[in-house]
Amino acid sequence: MENEVLLDAGVVTRCRRRVHLDNDPQARDLPKAPVDPGIEQRVSDAADHRRAIADRLETALGESWARIPRDASRRQRERETLTAMRDGVRFISGAQLPADPEAGRFGGIDLLVRVDSGYLPVLVVRHKTTDPGNGARTSPVEDPLPGSARRDPRRKVRSQPRDQLRLAHLVRLLAACGMAAPGNPTGGVIGVDGDVVVWHDLLAPNWPGGRTALAEYDARFTDRVAVATAAATGAEPLARPSRVTECKGCPWWPTCSAELREARDVSLVVRGEDATALRGADVHTVDDLAAMTPERGAGTALGAARTAEAVLLAKAWLRDLPLVRRVRELDVPRADVEIDVDMESYADSGAYMWGCWLSGVDVDEEPGYRAFVTWDPLPSDDEARSFAEFWCWFTAVRERAHARGLTFRAYCYNELAENRWMLSSAERFAGKPGIPEVSEVRRFIGSGEWVDLFAAVRDQFLCPQGKGLKVIAPSAGFAWRDPEASGENSMRWYRDAVGLDGQRPEPSQRRRLLEYNEDDVRATLAVRRWMTSPEAGEIPFTEDL
Repeated sequence: MENEVLLDAGVVTRCRRRVHLDNDPQARDLPKAPVDPGIEQRVSDAADHRRAIADRLETALGESWARIPRDASRRQRERETLTAMRDGVRFISGAQLPADPEAGRFGGIDLLVRVDSGYLPVLVVRHKTTDPGNGARTSPVEDPLPGSARRDPRRKVRSQPRDQLRLAHLVRLLAACGMAAPGNPTGGVIGVDGDVVVWHDLLAPNWPGGRTALAEYDARFTDRVAVATAAATGAEPLARPSRVTECKGCPWWPTCSAELREARDVSLVVRGEDATALRGADVHTVDDLAAMTPERGAGTALGAARTAEAVLLAKAWLRDLPLVRRVRELDVPRADVEIDVDMESYADSGAYMWGCWLSGVDVDEEPGYRAFVTWDPLPSDDEARSFAEFWCWFTAVRERAHARGLTFRAYCYNELAENRWMLSSAERFAGKPGIPEVSEVRRFIGSGEWVDLFAAVRDQFLCPQGKGLKVIAPSAGFAWRDPEASGENSMRWYRDAVGLDGQRPEPSQRRRLLEYNEDDVRATLAVRRWMTSPEAGEIPFTEDL
């Protein structure tokens, strides 16, 4: 019996409520958010990356290669893909596998490779698929076959569950049309670096509880089919709105947000699994949560401590407080010489700007903003120059402070990004002029002179409306000059600034990025100064709630 719906691989990592709304005919007239420009840009970048890899493979693989036109209709692409598979074409690019109405499945794949009498799927993605280490099974991208794979002594597999679930979807589709390769279900992924294929055994028990990727996929897909079928047929919905991480970029957020606020749903304060756990304790609204006693809270699946914090968040939310102090006396480590640092990167391509704001005691440097930047489109070796100039200047200021017996500290907001690109730059550009040793960078970021202001905010405040810099800085009286300032928008501005789309570079967008970066470092400066001022003591304390 055929299902009422056909679903692609994306549903297994998508919110269940979104799956419902995507398949509910009654939802067509509900309000939707405009397409996020950052998401739109990432989709475009991914498509460019797939085309570039396909062009390289076509040149390398020659007559054994066939490309299915992506601009044809889905039905036509299915027919051409099936014909190519039946003809035994060794490599098929841009394949659209025949739909499986009985299971409710359809989908395409960037590359099919023939192994024995069947095919294996290979994804092309624009994110990293490995980390430094060893043990990943990889083959050269110009020889994209599992028979060419070897245990890689320089790479370990990076956890990317979505990739494995997508491969499982395609393995099921290949089996449905009788074109799956024999043996263990296997699939490959070509990442942003485009140099190797990483191979995944989808029956390996690498998932929590010893599950396999295929078993995890089957359970999720069965659930999503049930959700979508209920929506399509007007049956009782199997998924209700609840705030999760995905909501931020979801087109259905205006609809779900309105429903959640009308219901005063508990997920407005605690999201994801925490909200599910509280509903299991019969706590459905923010009001329910705010009224919980410590005795009742101790009996929830969250435990006494996490439930107590959730209760405080609920009370703050009801009073519309953006911040509540966890501690009576706020503290941020300060120094005689201080530098605020903010890095700008373009996806996984590199870090094109290191912005700094120098303040404190005179060390023969003008206080204020300076930026170390490359406007060569990434990836580019000029990134090494800009990073080296940043590190040399930064280190010189630090050493002069030490030589004069002055204390020194540098600050960022959420060190994960800055640490990643400092270490990555030192590793990738090792040996180039001005590039520090990786060990030197590690010593610095592990020292007390590198302060993550995000951690200071997280540890000393409850933040009912979020902990991002653009949420916190207004409480310190700071505002960005650009009303569209955001990390997502900066990606679009960068493309225009360097002419990534084949257009002439736009100097106005370069100025815009410099101003945006300057405001980011001025914002961290404003927050830490405010946190060490008497005004911050006026923020309500948890016991006041």
